[in-house]
Order: sequence, then C-alpha cells, then structure tokens
Amino acid sequence: MERLRGSPFRKKLNDRHKKLKDALTVAPESQQLRQLLAEVDAALERLDTGTYGVCLECQDPIEPERLLADPLLQFCLDHLPPPQQRALEEDLELAYQIQKALLPPQFTRTDGFEVAYHYQSSGPVSGDYCDHLRPDGHDFYFMIGDVSGKGIAASMLMAHLHASFRTLVSLGLPLAQIVERASRMFCESTLTSHFATLVCGKVDAVGEVEICNAGHLPPFVIQRGAIEKIDSTGLPLGMFCDTSYEVRKLQFSPGGTILLYTDGVSEARDRSGVEYGAERLHDFVKENRSLPPKELVSALTEDLRGFRSGKSFFDDVTVMAIRRMPE
Repeated sequence: MERLRGSPFRKKLNDRHKKLKDALTVAPESQQLRQLLAEVDAALERLDTGTYGVCLECQDPIEPERLLADPLLQFCLDHLPPPQQRALEEDLELAYQIQKALLPPQFTRTDGFEVAYHYQSSGPVSGDYCDHLRPDGHDFYFMIGDVSGKGIAASMLMAHLHASFRTLVSLGLPLAQIVERASRMFCESTLTSHFATLVCGKVDAVGEVEICNAGHLPPFVIQRGAIEKIDSTGLPLGMFCDTSYEVRKLQFSPGGTILLYTDGVSEARDRSGVEYGAERLHDFVKENRSLPPKELVSALTEDLRGFRSGKSFFDDVTVMAIRRMPE
C-alpha cells in the first residue's frame, strides 16, 4: 500500500534485517536465520513496490493492528493458512487469560471504600484499562482508560499501562507526576499512532479526592444529591512525550460515589443507529444516584443492554463505581 512506504514498518523491518545479518555472522549455516532474512527482505521489497500490507489471497488490506504485531504478515484474518489460524487462536486464548489475570477483583470492600466494575470486550481481548489498588493501606487509587485501536495490539498496550501505573503508584509520587511519567513511558515505547485516554484518581483516608482526566470522558461525582462531572484536564497519554497534567481536588463525603466509564457506553447504538449518548447517561445517573456501586454498575449495564435490544457490541465496555462508605 502506497501510504505505508514511509511508515514505521520500514524502521521495524530494517531493524530486523540488521539483527539477522549480525546473527548470521555468528551462525552462517543457520537455515532458519536465512529464511527469516529472506522474509524480511521480501517485506521491504513489498514496501518499495507499494504492495505491502495487502493480502495475497483477496488483495484487501491486512488488519493494521496485526501488522503492528507482526510486520511480515501476508494474509488477512479471513485467508490465513490453517497452521496460522491455529496459532492465532492459541495466541488469542493466551492473551485473554493474561488480560483476565491483570484485572482486579470485580467487587472489593476495603476500609472506608467499596468498588465494583463491569468489564466486557467486543472481541476476544479488550483495549480498555481498568484497575484499583491500595498499596499503603491508606490512599485508594483507581484508574480507567481506553487504548486506541483494537485486538491483540490494544490489549498489549493495556497491559503496558497496567504495569506502568502499578509501578509508579508504588513509588508514592504525586498524582500529576504519576500520569506524566506514565504518558512519557507510553510515548517512548509505542508508535506515534497509539495513545490512551485515562482517568486516574486517588482518595485518602479523610476523603480528599484527586482526579486527573487525560482526555477521557468525564466521570460523575455523586454526593449529597448533586452530580458533578470532572472534565478533561490534559491530552491523552502518549500523544506527546513532555505533556503535563493538572489535578482536580474535591472532598468526597461519606455515601458519595464516583462513576467512571469508557466510550463503549456513551457511544453504544441501538438497532436504528441512535447513540446512547451523554444526556441519557446523565439521566440514568440522576435517577439511580442512590444505588451502591455493585447495584449501580449492574443497573447501568442492564440499561445499556436493553437500549441495544440484542445488537452486538462493536466496542469494549467498562464501567466502574467507587463509593466512600457512610459513617
């Protein structure tokens, strides 16, 4: 494909070419290394002729997220040879098991707080990020995000975010620094086309909340009968390597709830193409604001399911609710 000639794929392929040539100086008789080098050279030639990224069978474009994971691919998903189909199924199952293991407990009640979430992928794996932890027994952290793209590539980036935030939170850094460093790490280790929207928050033992919204949909803060939305305070993670972020601070009263979600909720559509939308979501929150986290999350997913009337989900759906327990 002509648009891929100057793409990051050329750098990836050139790097592989160099590494294989270096390896052949050590093991010049290796037929496996020579075969891999021939495949890399053939891919570079396809880049030069404008046929790179095109399925040999149907001439349709190969899925971009698959090319990112393996730049030597020559077949789209619909026309994989049987051995590659079996290998892909095994990879998807392994990715699913890894992602499932990274998720926190679905319902947690800890000193002063309870949290529940719903996590549903549109395919075998998800690009949504969802986590909560209390590393020091005092401050409670919560994160929800959405990685650009779909499939295995997006799930790998979700795992990247999970590891980054778990590590940075354990260092006891201020919340803004945690998000800034995570964004820089994400930017420096992924392609320029990849980014992630994210909300990261921290609640201390006396109920002071800090929330950083990096280009994500606004979470709802529900307390004393009122509903407040926390709008974005910065760009998505990974768009630029030197992005700074602002933190909103507010007092989280006993009985208050924070509701977070990804765009698989607000952008869901019914059979006629009508979007669920921000207004319907706000009305739902207003009507159900007194529900505890587990019931609130369940009610929202049921409302979403009823709205869709059996239509398949085309995006990942994640909903999380955190409540400060009444005194």
